[in-house]
Amino acid sequence: MKRILTAIGFILTAASAQAEVEIQQLTTDAGIDVWLVEEHSIPFVAVEMLFEGGTSLDVDGKRGATNLMMALIEEGSGDMDARTFQRERESLAASFGFSAYDDSVSVSAKFLTENSDQAVALLAQALNDPRFDQDAIDRVRAQVLTNIASDEKNPNRIAGNAFYAAAFGDHPYGSNSDGTIESVNALTQEDLFEAHQNAFALSRLSVSVVGDITPDEVGPMIDSLVAGLSADGPALPDRVEFGLPGGVTVIPYDTPQSVALFGQAGIKRDDEDFFAAFILNTILGGNGPQSILMEEVREKRGLTYGIGSYLVPKDHAEMWLGSVASANEVMAETIDVVTDQWARVATVGVSQEELDAAKTYLTGEYPLRFDSNQAIADIMVGMQVEGLPVEYILNRNDYINAVTLDDVNRVAREILDPDALHFVVVGQPEGLETSE
Repeated sequence: MKRILTAIGFILTAASAQAEVEIQQLTTDAGIDVWLVEEHSIPFVAVEMLFEGGTSLDVDGKRGATNLMMALIEEGSGDMDARTFQRERESLAASFGFSAYDDSVSVSAKFLTENSDQAVALLAQALNDPRFDQDAIDRVRAQVLTNIASDEKNPNRIAGNAFYAAAFGDHPYGSNSDGTIESVNALTQEDLFEAHQNAFALSRLSVSVVGDITPDEVGPMIDSLVAGLSADGPALPDRVEFGLPGGVTVIPYDTPQSVALFGQAGIKRDDEDFFAAFILNTILGGNGPQSILMEEVREKRGLTYGIGSYLVPKDHAEMWLGSVASANEVMAETIDVVTDQWARVATVGVSQEELDAAKTYLTGEYPLRFDSNQAIADIMVGMQVEGLPVEYILNRNDYINAVTLDDVNRVAREILDPDALHFVVVGQPEGLETSE
């Protein structure tokens, strides 16, 4: 184990919570950078590993390979079939999680300190020596196909698939990461091994560990987990611009309630104005009591039970999205209200009172995120991927408080564009048609 590079301790306080986090930055003998928080009061360890790339690395014509591969990691490895592997994991009281996203795949693990050697060995076997037995492939493939067929009847998924396809075309963001019934049916065992090799590249790995473990123990543990993985992977996808102009797309669907996904181009996570945009979105349509869209669409007019907006800074594109569901007879009015509020905020901005309420909410809820070892591990690995320093935990609320009313209203003028807002509506909305 190489020398500890940094050890910084933070205490986050709020009216209702306190979280103490001391992050140590380590480099293992194999050259893997790891963030560690020691917590010896409870005898278990949480590990979070994230590999950049994700389902966007699916080979052309093999959409859904990464998703299916990740679903099969626990379905047998080494000399263990699926049942034997599951029995062994359960006997150790260990928990493993394997997830696939557009820009990454993640591996999560929790295990008792007393069982750490056996749990780590089992997880290493799953990561480095998956079997992808044909019976397991057939069984899990059937589950994926059932999900895809169900999504084809789900109005929210129909809206999402149509929105992303129109916005991003033939870029990986433009298609469902689960794949299609045709593409998933065509996947072979060889395709899954290829997806495994492409997804798990050490050059794109970020790791965090939290729990009852010392720095001297972390290095050998992580090195053993990734010993058989590829050093590098295929090229990441190119950047793609949000390509959906303003307007409305109506997809007819027999349902008494329409659903809509709406959005426009967004802002990069590393943009100097990101925090101003983040606060602006909290005021416009985020969580908390200050949401303008909730007030205008639900409270004042009763057009929906819920509406929200959110920033989506993906690795290769950025969006500012929102979603709402309304009865067919009022969806057209709902869209008018959303567009009007988007335009009003872009033109006149928000008030100091709204800004203060958003800051109070955002700074108050932040310490509540640090409520478990797994949550802390997840936060830390996300910080690494975003290129944030360990001091970010200490300074994050200062960044929020430093944003001024002029900052927020300038960003509103520069980014919010009601003419660019596009709504994909699934249902039978009265008085609403697809715009030319």
